Amino acid sequence: MEQIEQPKASPEKGLLEKLKLCLSKKPLPSPTDWKKFDHDFATSTSFHGVHNIVRNQSRIRKLIWLAVVLGSVSLVVWQIYSRLVNYFTWPTTTSIEVQYVEEIDFPAVTFCNLNRFQTEAVAKFGIIFFLWNIVYKVLHFQEIKSNYTGFKEAVDFLASHQNFSITEFVKNNGFYLNNSTLMECDFFGKPCGPQDFAHVFTEYGNCFTFNHGENIQAKEKVSVSGRGLSLLFNVNQEEFTDNPALGFVDAGIIFVIHSPNKVPQIDGLGLSSPVGMHARVTISQVKTVHQEYPWGECNPNIKLQNFSTYSTSGCLKECKAQHIQEQCGCLPFLLPGNGIECDLQKFYDCVSPTLDFIEVKGLCTMGTHNSSCPVPCEETEYPATISYSTFPSQKALKYLSKKLNQSQEYIRENLVNIEINYSDLNYKITQQQKAVSVSELLADVGGQLGLFCGASMITIIEIIEYIFTNFYWICILFLLKIPEMTQGVSLPQHHLGKGNRIEEC
Repeated sequence: MEQIEQPKASPEKGLLEKLKLCLSKKPLPSPTDWKKFDHDFATSTSFHGVHNIVRNQSRIRKLIWLAVVLGSVSLVVWQIYSRLVNYFTWPTTTSIEVQYVEEIDFPAVTFCNLNRFQTEAVAKFGIIFFLWNIVYKVLHFQEIKSNYTGFKEAVDFLASHQNFSITEFVKNNGFYLNNSTLMECDFFGKPCGPQDFAHVFTEYGNCFTFNHGENIQAKEKVSVSGRGLSLLFNVNQEEFTDNPALGFVDAGIIFVIHSPNKVPQIDGLGLSSPVGMHARVTISQVKTVHQEYPWGECNPNIKLQNFSTYSTSGCLKECKAQHIQEQCGCLPFLLPGNGIECDLQKFYDCVSPTLDFIEVKGLCTMGTHNSSCPVPCEETEYPATISYSTFPSQKALKYLSKKLNQSQEYIRENLVNIEINYSDLNYKITQQQKAVSVSELLADVGGQLGLFCGASMITIIEIIEYIFTNFYWICILFLLKIPEMTQGVSLPQHHLGKGNRIEEC
């Protein structure tokens, strides 16, 4: 037993012996030296008021100064505590600044036809609106109505058209952009055309974005307010149709103004321009900067795989795509990624239940820092003011009727004129800032110490030195004197052979 227990005791005993040997070289101060050290500290410290307690001979004055010092220390502790509590609530302030510039970037604009599909395609596939309802659920959580009149027909269609590609169908039979649908295009006096638009899929099917991403127009800047992008669309109501029984009763163009690097979000942000109208849109640019957690809700570390710039809408699409690909082994139409496209049967059997599961479990959330998609740290928005006038006028109607070789009724029911320009050459920066920085906190704490106690950083170092010296002497006292006293008490027991071995263990 002694051989087993000996290795455990020797390292501790050896370390203690070395420590005792080191400390024994330092003489333990006498009570007189200790008292003199305390007196010298009290009379020489830069902590105001302490030396008045020691030097005054009058007890009344000593008590008064003691009360003053203790009261000042209490106030300092309370003030510093309140400052620390305020700092750790992470307060913020919001500043708004207007920057005037000579040139400003023009935003991207995505245009869609309110009527999504060609009449011929809808006549051929009569259930396309029910199928589109399934696809539309990918972007907007909603229930698929099982009481749809053609529900059995839709189920039969799903079973018999396994290889039906909704992507190809929408691309080939949806709204298109060419010289017949985009009749006029002017960007700051320079002609433009369908080649300056990029095709994108949205909840409105085929849409087209001007000034998209790497487009040449994106490199141009606006240098004159009151002028911008002017377009004349032909919506071709007879060629495109939507089922009015499902709520599609409008005709015209819906468009959204957004950053060139941001995913267009039509529903909720789209502006509509009806046929027979001239829509004049005046925009301004607003840049918003959010603080990261804990001051704000943004997370600068989140990066998107399929989009160059982070946005909540793009993040939600990637989040849904990830869960659907894991559950169904494919990617649905309208969601980003490099997976196999889900066929309609997969849409109905797997994608739709997975979307319901995502909504119930809250797997794809947005807003706060701990959600799946927190707010972006920086974003650019384009608030718009829109006004309308009848288009064209009576004389212009006759002119366009002859020019286009179309009836006046056709022009009234199909043409849409849209004009987008900046109101002023400036942009507004809304920036969320820390209300209290670390340097401001230190300055505030230092001001409180100086106001009530006349203390500074040097004073704090003096106090730390005083406390450390006393602690050092106390350690010497306990390590050298207490063991000696313990050994003196335990001497009469040394004659016990077994007891001695137990004590060593």
